[in-house]
Amino acid sequence: MELLTRVAVVPLVRDEGLVREALASLYSLFATTREVMRRAGPQVAESKPAGQYNLAFLAVALLNFAVRPVLARWHPVLEEWEATRPVGRSRREHEQAWAQIGAVRAELDLTRQQLTYYAALLAAACGVPDLTATVTQRPELPAQD
Repeated sequence: MELLTRVAVVPLVRDEGLVREALASLYSLFATTREVMRRAGPQVAESKPAGQYNLAFLAVALLNFAVRPVLARWHPVLEEWEATRPVGRSRREHEQAWAQIGAVRAELDLTRQQLTYYAALLAAACGVPDLTATVTQRPELPAQD
C-alpha cells in the first residue's frame, strides 16, 4: 500500500510537482521497506513454489534494481543544479529551467512503470488484490477556460 500512494507508481504530470520531491519520495521507500521487513520477520524470505516470489526478494529487487539507479544518477546532479538557484527564484521555477528536467522526468516515468510492475508482483506475493490500475490511471480533467 505504501508504494501505491507515492509518485513511485502515481504518474507525475509534466508541469506538476517537483522532481526533488519525487526523488525524496523514492528515497523514503528504503526506510519504509526496511521497517516493513523488520516487522514482518524472516518468514517473508521463505521459499515459495516455483514461479512465485517472496516478499523479501521482491522488496530487495525493487530497491536495488529500480529505485537505487535513478537516485544514484539524478540526486547529485539535481543537488548541483539546486545550488545555483538565484535569490528570489522559486524552487519550481528553477527546477523548470534546468536543462535536464525532461530527461529526469522521463527516467522517473520509466521507473514508475517498473515500480508499477513490482507493485503488482508484491500484491500477488502477499495474496492481496492488485490495486495498481486504480492509482496509475488519472482521470481527464475538463479544460479550463
